[in-house]
Amino acid sequence: MQSEENSHNHIHDDHEALIVEDDAGNLEGQIIIDALQSVLIARGLLTAPEVAKAIEKLESPGIHQGAGIVARAWTDAEYKDRLLENGKQAIGDIGIAVGEAQIIVVENTPQTHNLITCTLCSCYPRSILGQPPSWYISKAYRARAVREPRRVLAEFGTVLPDDMELVVHDSNADMRYLVLPEPPANLADLATSELEALVTRDRLIGVTR
Repeated sequence: MQSEENSHNHIHDDHEALIVEDDAGNLEGQIIIDALQSVLIARGLLTAPEVAKAIEKLESPGIHQGAGIVARAWTDAEYKDRLLENGKQAIGDIGIAVGEAQIIVVENTPQTHNLITCTLCSCYPRSILGQPPSWYISKAYRARAVREPRRVLAEFGTVLPDDMELVVHDSNADMRYLVLPEPPANLADLATSELEALVTRDRLIGVTR
């Protein structure tokens, strides 16, 4: 699902803060996970080292992988075209394993800004960026990113010009989105490591620009 938000279409002044789910719900979920893990280990279906290794593997992707993808696209026009055409394949071509069914890369331009959310749950390009931040999976962000995206962006310090198009992309189990930010004006003067240092997680999901 994609939606555009008109900058003059504000809903109301009172709105939810960008917070994670309630503590009681988080605690209950963790208790269930711990109990299930203990049962599997007790029955010999899983070992503690295997659990630790799986968690490490899940959390190991980080911003460096996304930064490498962006830096390559900024400096290689042919690669950028392939990335925008088929994100998963192009990312795999540079040695990054993609676990998601599909990765769709959307490009920020001087006229357009892209914002990523997942209204149903917390779909996120984990194989590239690791675990999502707590606010990304909160009910408040998931609802408000679609309902009042400009106000959400403003809370991250991102104030868009009134005439800039804002497109909200709704991830799901079959596809995850990744934002290709605009390159810096002095692109030709920077080394790859310097370009990668400019890329943040928040830029890759569109809450900052």
